[in-house]
Amino acid sequence: MPHNSTFQQLKIILILVIGIVLLSTLFYHFYEGLDWIKALYMTIITVSTVGFQEVKVLSDAARVFTIILIIVSFGTFAFGISRITQALVSGELKQFLTNRKLNAQIKKLQGHVIICGFGRNGRRAYQKLKAYGQDVLVIERNVEVIRQEVPPDEVLYLEGDATDDEVLKRAGIERASALITTLNTDAENLFVVISVRELRRDIRLISRSSNANTEKKLRAAGVDAVVMPEAVGGAHMATLVMSPTVVEFLDRLSVEGSSEINMEEVRLTDVPHYQTGLSLGDLLIRQKTGCTVIGIKDPQKGYVVNPGIDQILSPDASLVVLGKAEQIQSLHQFLQTFSSD
Repeated sequence: MPHNSTFQQLKIILILVIGIVLLSTLFYHFYEGLDWIKALYMTIITVSTVGFQEVKVLSDAARVFTIILIIVSFGTFAFGISRITQALVSGELKQFLTNRKLNAQIKKLQGHVIICGFGRNGRRAYQKLKAYGQDVLVIERNVEVIRQEVPPDEVLYLEGDATDDEVLKRAGIERASALITTLNTDAENLFVVISVRELRRDIRLISRSSNANTEKKLRAAGVDAVVMPEAVGGAHMATLVMSPTVVEFLDRLSVEGSSEINMEEVRLTDVPHYQTGLSLGDLLIRQKTGCTVIGIKDPQKGYVVNPGIDQILSPDASLVVLGKAEQIQSLHQFLQTFSSD
C-alpha cells in the first residue's frame, strides 16, 4: 500500500539522520580532538546550518568533511520534511496511525470470526454475528465499501486480498473460531477455502455459492457448510405462499437480545460441570430458566426434534433452545454454575 512505502522511506531517513549525527560526532571527537559535548555541538550546528561560529579552528581535512556534511544533511533533511508534509496533507499519517491501531486490536483477538468480503451477504453475516456479541474481523480489498455502509470505527477490518495466505495469517486465522467467505465469485470463494484448509484443518468454514456444481467442489475442498443465497431466497418466497404463519413466526425468532423469541445453541462441551450420562431432564433447563429445548444434535445419533426429558445426552451434543431474551441470558448464567449434585 502507498502509505507503507512512505513510512518506510521516513524510517530510512531517520536512520540516515541518526547515522550522520553519530558519524560526525565521532569524527570531530577523534580526528579534531573535541570533547563529546563540543563534538556533538559542532555536528548539530553544522547539519542545522544555523551559521554559528566554529568551536575551534578546524583543519583543512575537517573543513572538507564539514562541507560534505552540510550538503548531505541538507539534502536528507529537505527530503524528509517534504515526505512528512506530503504524508500530513494526503492523510497518509492518519491512515498509518489508524492501521497501527487496527493491527494492535487484531493481535488481541481470540476465537473471533473472519468474514471475507463486505457485500450484501457479508454485511448481513456481520450484523448477525455482532448481535450475538461475537468478535468479528472483516477482510475487504476495497475499504471504501465498508466506509460507505458503516462508520469505520465500528468495524474491525483488514484491507487486503482474502485469497492471500499472508493476509489470512495477519487476520489471525490460527486463533479464529470460524471463517465465512462471501466474495463475489465462486472461484474466489473456492480459493479461500483451499487456502484456509491448508493453514487450519479444525476451523469451521462456511462459504457462499452461486450454483450446485461449485457447492460440490467447495464441500470436496473441506467447507463445513455452503449457503446459496438465491436458492434460500426462492425457497423463502415459496414458503410465504404455502405457510405464511410459519414464516412469520420464524422471522420473529431473534438472536439480537430483543423482546422477541430467541433461538440459541448450547454446546454441552461449554458446560463446566456436565457429567456423562445425564438426561435432558437432569439439566433442569425449563425449570431453572424458562427456556425450552426444541432439538438436539448428537454427533452419533444425528438430530432429535422435540426430545423428551428422558433423552440421554452425550457430552459432545448440542441443544437448540428457545426462549425470550431474559430467559436466554438466565440460561447462560445457569449453565456456568450447573451441578448435577
